[in-house]
Amino acid sequence: MPTLRHIALAASQALLASAALAQTTALDAVVVTGTRAKDRTLADTAVPVDVLGRDELLRAAGPDGNLAAALQALLPSFNFPRQSNSGGGDHVRAAQLRGLSPDQVLVLVNGKRRNTSAVVNLESKTGKGTNPVDFNTIPLSAVARIEVLRDGAGAQYGSDAIAGVVNIILDERKAGGELATEVGAFHTKFAPTGERITDGQTQSASLTHGWALAGNGFLRAGLEGLHRNPTNRAGLDELPPWEDQTPANLATAGQRNYAPGEPATHQWQTWFNAAADLQPGTRAYAFGTWQQRRTLGAAYFRYPDSSANVKAVYPDGYRPQTTGDNRDLQLVAGLKTQWADWDVDLALNHGRNDFDYGVRRTLNASLGAASPREFHLADFGSRLTGVTLDLSRELAVAGLARPLALATGLDVRRDGFVTGAGDAASYAVGSFDAPAGAQAGPGLQAGDATTRHRNVVGAYLDLSADLTRDWQGNLALRHDHYSDFGSATTAKLSTRLALDRTLALRGAVSSNFRAPSLAQQGFAFTVTDRGDGGALSQVRTLPVDHPIARYLGAQDLKAETSRNASLGLSWQPSPAWSTTLDAYAIRVKNRITLSQRISRDGLADELAAKFGATGIDGVNFFTNALDTRTRGADLVTQWRGAALGGELRLGWTASFNRTTVRGGDSVGLEEINTLTDASPRQRHILSANWQGGIWGLQARATRHGSTTRVFDFGDGFVPTQTYAAVWQLDLEAQVQVSRALNLSFGAVNATDKYPTRSIADISYFGNFPYDVLSPIGFNGAYYYARARLSF
Repeated sequence: MPTLRHIALAASQALLASAALAQTTALDAVVVTGTRAKDRTLADTAVPVDVLGRDELLRAAGPDGNLAAALQALLPSFNFPRQSNSGGGDHVRAAQLRGLSPDQVLVLVNGKRRNTSAVVNLESKTGKGTNPVDFNTIPLSAVARIEVLRDGAGAQYGSDAIAGVVNIILDERKAGGELATEVGAFHTKFAPTGERITDGQTQSASLTHGWALAGNGFLRAGLEGLHRNPTNRAGLDELPPWEDQTPANLATAGQRNYAPGEPATHQWQTWFNAAADLQPGTRAYAFGTWQQRRTLGAAYFRYPDSSANVKAVYPDGYRPQTTGDNRDLQLVAGLKTQWADWDVDLALNHGRNDFDYGVRRTLNASLGAASPREFHLADFGSRLTGVTLDLSRELAVAGLARPLALATGLDVRRDGFVTGAGDAASYAVGSFDAPAGAQAGPGLQAGDATTRHRNVVGAYLDLSADLTRDWQGNLALRHDHYSDFGSATTAKLSTRLALDRTLALRGAVSSNFRAPSLAQQGFAFTVTDRGDGGALSQVRTLPVDHPIARYLGAQDLKAETSRNASLGLSWQPSPAWSTTLDAYAIRVKNRITLSQRISRDGLADELAAKFGATGIDGVNFFTNALDTRTRGADLVTQWRGAALGGELRLGWTASFNRTTVRGGDSVGLEEINTLTDASPRQRHILSANWQGGIWGLQARATRHGSTTRVFDFGDGFVPTQTYAAVWQLDLEAQVQVSRALNLSFGAVNATDKYPTRSIADISYFGNFPYDVLSPIGFNGAYYYARARLSF
C-alpha cells in the first residue's frame, strides 16, 4: 500500500514535469511600492516588484504561522534560516533579501517605516551584530497583500533599502468577520537516532472583523494567539574528549543531552486598520499592531563533573534554557487631504520594541550551591518616533504622452536604543574556583547599560513620466541628515521601454545607504572571569567612541553605501502568461561587522597604565571592515488557464546570487562565510494551484541550493563542509464545506527531507547532526489542519 511519502514523491515528480506558481496577483493590480505614480501596475513597473496576496500568504505560513516563513516559501530571493543554540538568535530570527544582511532591507507597513528589533544578536550566524526588523511581530491575519521591491530604493525611502523594500499592506475590508484555527505537529523519521518523533505541536487561532464607517470609512481589527511546543533534533552524545571521563560524565554518553530545534513559543497579537472621511477630500486614518511573544531557547549541555556545574545542585548535569519576552508596538495616525493641486499625506508614526532576556535551569558556578537557578540577563529597547509629510500632484508638460507625476516630502524622526543591566548575580565573580557568571549568560553589567538617541531629517524629490507612449522614466533624489554620523545623498534613475506590445526592457541605477544603527554605535558588553593566578580578567565589547576602543583603532562608524544596477526583460505574450528576468549587481562599501577580538601579550598592563582599567585581556568593537559585491538574477514566470473543470495557475520562480568580499582582514573566517556562502546561492520554486468547485489543491516544490559552512575553532582548525542542494515539497488540499466554512489539510516538507548530515568535525560529537542554518530546516515533515469560518 503506498505511503504518504510515496504519494508525495509521485506528486513531486509530476509537479517538476510541469511548472509552477510564483505569485497569483493579477498583472493589472496597482502597485504602490517604489513608485509615486498612482497608476503603475505590476505589468509596467520599471523595477521588479512581487505582489503576494492574502490567501497565498496564509497557505505558505507553515509551522510558525508567521509572515517571514510565508515570504521564504513564496520568494526565492528571501531567506529565513532557523538558528538554534544561538542566544538571542533563538528568539528573534533574522531574514535576508538577495543574500544581503538582514538590516539592509527596509520594511514598511502601509508605506510607513517599521521599527527595528531591540535585541543585539552577538551569538547568531546570520545577522550577527544586527538588530533588523522582526517580521514575525506583524500578525499574518492583518495582511491584505505584500509588495516586495527587489531593487535599491534609498532615494525614495532613506536608510536600509539596499537590498530592497518589503511593504506590508493591511486588510481594509469594511464588513464581515473571520474565525480561523489551525493545529499541527512535526512527525518525522529521525535517522541519527533511528526514532519516529512527533513534537512541535502547534495550536493557533485568529479572529478578525470589519465595520463600515460613515462615508467611505472602515475599521478592521483582529486578535491572534499561538502556542507551540519545542522540537529537539539532537543526536546521541559522544561526550567531548576534553570533559573528564568520570563515571557520571560517561553515563551521559549515548543520550540526547542537547536540544537544537524550534523554541517553545507562546504569543498574543492584536491589530487594527481604520480610515474615516472627515469631509470631501479629507480622510483621517490610523493603524497599529501589538505583539507579546514569550520564547524558550536552548543552550549547550553542562556535564555532571564539568567545572561549570555544582554537582550538589545538578547531579546529572543540566542544559540551560534561554528566555525571551518580546513586546512590539507600532501606532500610526495620519491625515490625507488636498491643498491647491497637491495631494497631501501627513502622518505620525511611533514604534517600539522591548526585549527582556533571561536564562533558567542554570547557575553561576562561582557562587557555589547558593547560586540562583534563574537570572534576568538584560533589557533591550528600540524606539522610533517620526513625522512624514508627502506631497504629490500631476503636471501637464508639453511633449509628454501623459502628465508628469511629481512627489516631494519631508521625513523627521527620532531613533532610540537603550539597554538595561541584568541581575548582579548573573555576572558576579564568586569565591569558588569555577566559571563566573550565569551559564548560557552572563548578564549585562551595570556599567555597560546605555541610552542612545539621534535625530534624522530627510527630504526627497520624485519624478515619474511617460516620455513617449512606449518609454517611461523615473528619477528620485533624497538627502538625509543624521545627528550622530552625518549626511547622505542618494539618487535613482529607472526606466522602462516597451519594445512591442508583449516585450519590454527595464533597468535602474541607484545609490543607497544604511546608517549605522544606534546599537552598533553604542552597545557595550563585558564578560568577567578569573584568569591566570586568580586575577580578574575581562573581555569587553566597547562602543566605537570609548577611549579604549579609540586607542585600539576604533573609528566613527560610516554609513554603508551601495551602488545598485539592474537590467531586465518583461514578456507578456498573452493575458494568461508572463515572464520577467532581472539581472542585478550591488556593490556595498564599508559594511559594518563586529571585529575580531583584539588580544595580545601585555594588553592588560598596557590598558591599566594608560586608562586605569584593570584586567582587560580582550576587546572588540563594530567597524566598517569590508566591501562586498553581489551579482545575481531573478526569474519569475507564470501562467493561468482553464483545466480539469477549474482554474489552474502554474509558474516558476528562481533566484541566483553570489557575494564576494574585498578587505575584511579584521573579520573572522566564520563571518566572511556567513556573508558569502552560508545561504544558498540558488533557489527555485515550482508550484501549482488548482481551484474547481468546492475543491482547491496546491503543490509547491522548492529546490534549496547548496551551502557551505566554515567553522574556525582556533589553532588552524577550520573544518569546512558543503551541504548539497535539497528539494522540499509542500502540499495542501482545501474544501469549501459551506458558504461560510473552509477546511484545509496540508504538509510542509511532505517527503520528510533533511539537509546533508554534518561531518564529525562539525556535528559537535554527534550532538548537532544537521546544520542549524539549513534553508530546509532540520525538523522534518510538518502536518496541519486549518478551519476558516467566515461570517
